[in-house]
Amino acid sequence: MSQHAGLEVLLAEPRGFCAGVDRAIEIVERALAKFGAPIYVRHEIVHNTYVVNDLKAKGAIFIEELDDVPKGATLVFSAHGVSLAVQDEAAARGFRVFDATCPLVTKVHVEVAKLAKEGYEFIMIGHKGHPEVEGTMGQLDSGIHLVEDVADVARIQPAQTEKLAVVTQTTLSVDDAAAIAAAIEARFPSVRKPKQQDICYATQNRQDAVKLMSPKVDVVVVVGSPTSSNSNRLAEVARKLGTPGYMVDNADDVQPQWFAGCQRVGLTAGASAPEILVNQVIERLKALGAVSVQRMPGDPESVKFPLPKGLRLDQNENENSHAP
Repeated sequence: MSQHAGLEVLLAEPRGFCAGVDRAIEIVERALAKFGAPIYVRHEIVHNTYVVNDLKAKGAIFIEELDDVPKGATLVFSAHGVSLAVQDEAAARGFRVFDATCPLVTKVHVEVAKLAKEGYEFIMIGHKGHPEVEGTMGQLDSGIHLVEDVADVARIQPAQTEKLAVVTQTTLSVDDAAAIAAAIEARFPSVRKPKQQDICYATQNRQDAVKLMSPKVDVVVVVGSPTSSNSNRLAEVARKLGTPGYMVDNADDVQPQWFAGCQRVGLTAGASAPEILVNQVIERLKALGAVSVQRMPGDPESVKFPLPKGLRLDQNENENSHAP
């Protein structure tokens, strides 16, 4: 009999894929279906090992530099967004481009462009080196200052403070971002805040679900790749509430010692982790002695984003494609 016999599994709701991730993966798959392999993708389409390997097997080639894309190729920008310099270079090289940037990230880019024309400088809350941060900061040549924590707020030196606006990486910890935003407001009282917070609905919902789940369980397991910002934040949220939180890329990463003396394990997945990985982790937990799986109550998400023109399989496009 397993040493963890009687373990209960509590499944967070919502968890896993969000609308932006669904859309990004579908863009690559439709491009492959329509134009054939290979399709080039700048950066991992989403930060998940399983998803990237699955698309590689179907004919996607992931690159970081546009020098690695041959002339006349089809190129997809990842869900994290790209700088204007990358957009301009892709256009100059004549690639057929499909932009899989999450529309909620694009919304931040549009806001930055609009306010920059009005003379604003920006403070961006985010993680240095993350592709989304590089893409958003790359919307401008200058005048955008990155802060990663409250201490950074004291260090930045904007050229002026009359017109200063805050933007945020969409996949941050809601609580951490709020603390940094409060520090920014304390130093720059007239700073302009977004009308709606930039942290996306899916990031917020998954963090809220972990906050609800953590007090009910002995340990939280988050399915997500190490490079996934929103997945890392889910494990952090659990730990901050005093519940041990572990991240796994797949079921093989699950360690039996995590559940010593535990009665109930909470399971969730980052916005870039597919449900097949959650199911495999459940099977692994059952092999370790889990006897029941219960879903937490939660509101299902109904957000859906449209695909770019040229990939839609709607009636008009089909009619046009058969036009003489």
